[in-house]
Parts: sequence; structure tokens; C-alpha cells
Amino acid sequence: MDNTVVEIKNASKIINNIKILDNINVSFKSGHIYGIIGKNGSGKTMLFKAICGLINITSGEIKVFDKLIANGKFPDDTGIIIENPGFLPQYSGYKNLEILASIRNKITPSDIKDIIRKVGLNPDDNRPVKKYSLGMKQRLGIAQALMENPKLLILDEPMNALDEEAVNDIRKILLDLQKQSVTIILASHNKEDIYTLCDSIYTITNGVLKPSLVTT
Repeated sequence: MDNTVVEIKNASKIINNIKILDNINVSFKSGHIYGIIGKNGSGKTMLFKAICGLINITSGEIKVFDKLIANGKFPDDTGIIIENPGFLPQYSGYKNLEILASIRNKITPSDIKDIIRKVGLNPDDNRPVKKYSLGMKQRLGIAQALMENPKLLILDEPMNALDEEAVNDIRKILLDLQKQSVTIILASHNKEDIYTLCDSIYTITNGVLKPSLVTT
């Protein structure tokens, strides 16, 4: 049985005659954690956006759960953190997640409170998000990505602004999710995150994705 979750074939993205993604071919399997290492501007965030349907590729194809991603279609059963999590600043963390959860109506208020606690926040904290620290906003972003129990997680720098205790907590959460057959694709400037968590590591440079010579 094929357990491919994400399949990318000959994917390129060209902007102003510059190849941002250059003929990428890769597949990501169920229950694995994949690490992507690349400098700013290397193409990793663009790759993540392409997988999530947030941008259209110029050529090639991307399938998630065997469905073609095109024309802004966001894949089912997918949670993401890409760049800085955006929230309505005047509302509490719980209220923000409640509003987002109402779009698909897949989870209960109790589920929302549970995931907020899981990332180390207090669901009864009524302060508006604009008064949160950067680390608290990042934790809330992780809660948002996880709250609907996705089978695929796309995480671009999920440990940004987190202290050591929070980093260890999130690593444990991700490893627990892997045991539940969740597929995780992770980019981090912190190589320790990559080496601690990932089964397979890739590097991306000038839009070219290659398996890393480093193994975990």
C-alpha cells in the first residue's frame, strides 16, 4: 500500500524570470518527519506555500493526499505555520481559535481549550493577543496548526521566539504526532531541531531541493 502523503513532480516557480523553485521532485510519506534546511531566500517558504496551495507553481504538479493542488486549493487535513502567525489582535487566544474553528466546525470548544493547554497557554486568559509576547503568539500559532487533528503538518520555523522549555514541549508534541502517523515537514534555522526530530533531511539552495548528506 502506497503511503505517500505529498508528491511533487517537476515543480518549478518562476517570478520575474528567476526560478524560485527549480524542477523539484520529492515525495513525503505518512508518519515521517522531514527536515528542510535552507537560508533565507533559498525557496523553502515558497515550497511550503506551493504545497498548501497558497501560490500556484509555474510548471509541474503537486498532489496532497492524492489530490492535485491548484488554483488556490488548500489541502484537506493539513495544518500550517508559514511565516508569522496572524491573529485578530483585539481578541483573546481562545477567541481567535474559536473563530477559525467555526469555519469548518470540526472541533468543540473543549477541543480548543485542550490544544491551547497542550502548547502551554491558558485558555481562560482573556488578554487580547496584541498583549501576548512573541513566544506566546508562536505557541498560539502552533495550537492553530494542530487544533483540527491534521494528518499533514507544514511548519516553517515553528520554534521561533520559544524558550528552551517550550522548544522541548513542542518537540515532544511533534514526536507524539509522528507515532500517530502524522506527516510533518519542518523548516528550522536551528539545526538541533532538524537533527533531533527528522527521519530525512533535505537542503534547498536557489530553489533546488536535494537530499542532505547528513543522516539522523
